[in-house]
Amino acid sequence: MRRADRLFQLVQLLRARRFATGQQLADELGVSKRTVYRDISDLAGSGVPIRGEAGVGYQLDRSYELPPLTFNAEEVQALVLGARIVSVWGDPELAASTRTAMTKVEAVLPEPLRRVLLSTPLYAPDVSGSAQVLADMPLLRRAITEQRHIHFAYQRADGEQSSRQVRPLGLYFWGKKWTLATWCELRRDYRSFRPDRMRDVKLLDLRFDGSDGISLAGFIEHSDETDEYEVRAG
Repeated sequence: MRRADRLFQLVQLLRARRFATGQQLADELGVSKRTVYRDISDLAGSGVPIRGEAGVGYQLDRSYELPPLTFNAEEVQALVLGARIVSVWGDPELAASTRTAMTKVEAVLPEPLRRVLLSTPLYAPDVSGSAQVLADMPLLRRAITEQRHIHFAYQRADGEQSSRQVRPLGLYFWGKKWTLATWCELRRDYRSFRPDRMRDVKLLDLRFDGSDGISLAGFIEHSDETDEYEVRAG
């Protein structure tokens, strides 16, 4: 890793944490603590507001803003592939936002990296007709963001039908399908549902805030305990 890249990543790590020890930063970066101490000293000397000391730990002033981002060729390729996946497997609103975001990225790239962006041969073809799967995705994303219950009719793979009211917690993409991670009020348990099997989805005014311990973290913990990442469906 170039030193400039390491310094940038070091600042990113400090931004993401309220406090970090030299050992934690060294482990994340794959370098020695001595290197971390030297890098932090250099960053502080150049005006980056890092507080702390060796042997105790470090904090970055939360108001600190990073200079404009720079990318290498592989990072540009990763962005292009991610954007192409979202364009096919994200809903139309996300696809449109991806296109505008990549236009902004292209506008600020130096010419060599702009050529990488325009010529990256990594694709995500639509092989299974994603339109049906994505019909309710904007509403589901809104429900997750606003922490609002939803109601829908659901048909399981075995044909059993039911009516559900759930707390939507997160969306997972599995390659050719999405699943919605939820807390199901009917089952009083964590459940996952496939959006392509949901019908008549309605956004309710009833909100939730996680204060009762029901959360996406709880969903993940439950899935780890049951050794089923999707938890039980329906």
